[in-house]
Amino acid sequence: MRVAVTGGAGRLGRSVVAGLAAAGHEVTSLDLRPVPGPPDDGAAHLRIDLADAVATRATFATLAPQALVHLAAIAVPFSRPEHEIWDLNTSVTFHAVDAALAAGADHVLIASSPTVLGYGAPLGWSPSYLPLDEAHPIAPWNAYALSKAAMESIGRMVATQRGDDVRVASFRPCYVIAPEEWAGAPTQQGHTVAQRLADPALAAASLFNYVDARDAAGFVERWLEAAREAPNAQTYLVGAADAFSARPTADVVAEHLPALAPFAAGVAGHDPLFSVAKAERELGWRPERTWRAETAGGPARGAALPDDDDDAAPVERVAAARGGEGA
Repeated sequence: MRVAVTGGAGRLGRSVVAGLAAAGHEVTSLDLRPVPGPPDDGAAHLRIDLADAVATRATFATLAPQALVHLAAIAVPFSRPEHEIWDLNTSVTFHAVDAALAAGADHVLIASSPTVLGYGAPLGWSPSYLPLDEAHPIAPWNAYALSKAAMESIGRMVATQRGDDVRVASFRPCYVIAPEEWAGAPTQQGHTVAQRLADPALAAASLFNYVDARDAAGFVERWLEAAREAPNAQTYLVGAADAFSARPTADVVAEHLPALAPFAAGVAGHDPLFSVAKAERELGWRPERTWRAETAGGPARGAALPDDDDDAAPVERVAAARGGEGA
């Protein structure tokens, strides 16, 4: 299948592009940024500003993709002014989807975020239940989460317009950890994996969720394979099979998110607070990687955080203070 992947140079995009190419798809990565280092992933790479609707239409007309995997977006809440995050995320999604459909694509997969559910809201948030799933009401409270909810709506609009001729879905990847980040590179919010494991407060902002980028790429591959047999216009949570914590999930929730403790009391062992049962049931996808396997056991492998939290990355502090992370 000819697949266009927007945001293909990002921490998730690199794994998606490489995974789809390895699976035999003809992949073109579209990104404003160049791929770090010489690309050797078997894909074509084009630099494009998706905010330019005319250029986007022309590029897709040339590529004539059969499928669009749309990952491009500002990925960190509050990393830019709120109006910029809203404007860019929604406009590039509309342009990419519109251009792909005009070029004949009949598969559209859009990357959303679990943050649409509303956790971390400054005035407080309480779930209807835990673990969270796709049926849980959404309550976006910042421009990032609101833009992701709108991106999901763009996908549903396509299904309403085109019916089953076009297969469309959205997926909500949890906190993405790229392969190099297991080896010590900084994660999305600036800390290393070892630091996030050593200080559970850092992962509490995302309700201890995570997913290996390669597992998320596997979800994309599986959706493209199964989309014709699966229900159309669906949304899927995509996360790891455990929580990002060395201690039992209910225990770290009680300590770091006490308002959620009654809801997490029934969460067994190290189970996550985000269910991927729908993706398994409808697509046959399950995550394969855990932080324990990727770090050979966890925090002991890396250094703990320094006592002075001024050493924390500024973006991480802002995200924690405002109660949100990119996934």
